[in-house]
Amino acid sequence: MLSIGTKAPDFTLPDQNGAAHTLSEYRGQKVILYFYPKDNTAGCTKQACGFKDLMPQFREKGAVILGVSKDSVASHKRFEEKYGLPFTLLSDEEKAVIQAYDVWKEKKNYGKVSMGVVRTTYLIDENGVIVRAFDKVKAADNPAQMLGELG
Repeated sequence: MLSIGTKAPDFTLPDQNGAAHTLSEYRGQKVILYFYPKDNTAGCTKQACGFKDLMPQFREKGAVILGVSKDSVASHKRFEEKYGLPFTLLSDEEKAVIQAYDVWKEKKNYGKVSMGVVRTTYLIDENGVIVRAFDKVKAADNPAQMLGELG
C-alpha cells in the first residue's frame, strides 16, 4: 500500500466506454480511487452499488469515484449497465496501475494461495496527494467509510 502524504502515481487507463482517463485530469477535485478484484461478484457488486447509492453526497463534497480492476473494458461496460453505475470504471488488464498502487498481492482463500487484487481504497486530494489509504476494506462498508473521510 502506498503511504499517506505521497504523490499518487499518475496513469492512463480506458474506462467502460473505451475513453482514456488520466489521474492528472482530476486535479482540483478529490478522488476516491478504489481497486476491486472482479466485476459482477458479490462483494464487488455491494461496493459498487454502495458508491452508486451515495453518489449525490459524493458529488456534494466535490469527490470523483474511480473504480479499477483488471477486467476488460467490455466486462466493465456490462457491470455498469447491469447496475446503473454512475461513475467511471477503469480497465487495467496489464496490471500496471494495480502494481503501481501496490494492491496486487498474495491472497489466501480456503487454504489456496493465489495472486490477486486486494480490495484497497485511496483518497487523493485536489493536488494529487494520497491523504487516506485503506487496504483489506469491507466491500459493503467502504462507500460510507469514504464519505465519512471527506468530512
